[in-house]
Amino acid sequence: MLRSGALVVYPTETVYGIGADAADAGAIERLLELKGREGGRGISLLVEDLASAASLLAEAVPFGAHALARRFWPGPLTIVLPAAASVAEALVGPGGGVGLRCSSDPMASSLVRCFGGPLTSTSANVSGQAPARTVEDARRSFPKGIGAFLDGGARRDSSVSTVVEFLGSRAYLRRAGAIDMADLAAVVPFSEDCLG
Repeated sequence: MLRSGALVVYPTETVYGIGADAADAGAIERLLELKGREGGRGISLLVEDLASAASLLAEAVPFGAHALARRFWPGPLTIVLPAAASVAEALVGPGGGVGLRCSSDPMASSLVRCFGGPLTSTSANVSGQAPARTVEDARRSFPKGIGAFLDGGARRDSSVSTVVEFLGSRAYLRRAGAIDMADLAAVVPFSEDCLG
């Protein structure tokens, strides 16, 4: 389904996400339309690891990003790094970065591994609504437009993923989430102007 351009709802360790082939412009456009979301905000991508994401990046991965990935991946951490020119504009955030996530959910990790390339990892909800915590929540939000719903049971974590963006070698907390700031700061230093 993903290879034919369809959208798939799948569980992550936090909430349910919507997967589309990150290299399929038509699928990404349908995803934005389905969520009622404007472009320009970026869409995170589910990847196997940092090495598998190399073609998505404009420059070498900084030491701090490697350190965070070693400590928190797979898990609820999105790492934003400067995007390569080949990355679809809709996937790139306002700072020019692409968000990368390696999920610890066995279904999500199997899906990206079997697909063999990056998949979108945006929450399964209409923009502005609460993220889906069950596959039934996702079905209610999207009665049409989804090719398949993968049911991994109810998501018990009430948090979304934590988002850290790297600009050069400096780490910026972009969204607080499932990983505590003190745990992040124990791995990579954050200065006061890097929060938010």
